[in-house]
Amino acid sequence: MRRGIIYFTLFVLSFMQVSCSSENAPEQKTSQGKPLMVYLVRHAEKVDQSRDPELSASGKERALVLASVLRSANIEYIHSSDYIRTRETAKPLAQELGLSTEIYNPKELETFAQQLRETGGVHLVVGHSNSTPSLVSLLGGESGTEINEAAEYDRLYIVSDSGNGFVSSSLIRYGRFFDESVETGTKAE
Repeated sequence: MRRGIIYFTLFVLSFMQVSCSSENAPEQKTSQGKPLMVYLVRHAEKVDQSRDPELSASGKERALVLASVLRSANIEYIHSSDYIRTRETAKPLAQELGLSTEIYNPKELETFAQQLRETGGVHLVVGHSNSTPSLVSLLGGESGTEINEAAEYDRLYIVSDSGNGFVSSSLIRYGRFFDESVETGTKAE
């Protein structure tokens, strides 16, 4: 329980920081369509580096935190690439909301981005360190720096398309935070 309160507090503080810093960012123009809100994450921590591993204990905990964070986000659709680690990341929220997880092909992101725009509504998309930032960009959002493949699992992108051709995006962190200075041995500034 206490850990949940800590995660929630950190989530709120992170959201406030990112929201404040992105208020002055210019919105990007895209094609007109239905209002769309997409939450995008990389899969949670995996047990090993094999081709299709399950989530580790830390990854399973992160998936539960993600479900807690997005429980009230009015998610209507959940999408995952067809890998165990991505499906397991989406599973707790899908179960909680009574939604099925739709499989998408991360090698066909342009087609998938168009499908999201045509469908509209509120979506969670679980992908990978390379496909998630790419999809954010295809939806008109800011993907930021490359994801650290070895250790960064805490990014939660939010891309909102009003339907009138303007897109805004935010990047927040959830769960146990990635500290690049610890991972790379450099001093944080």
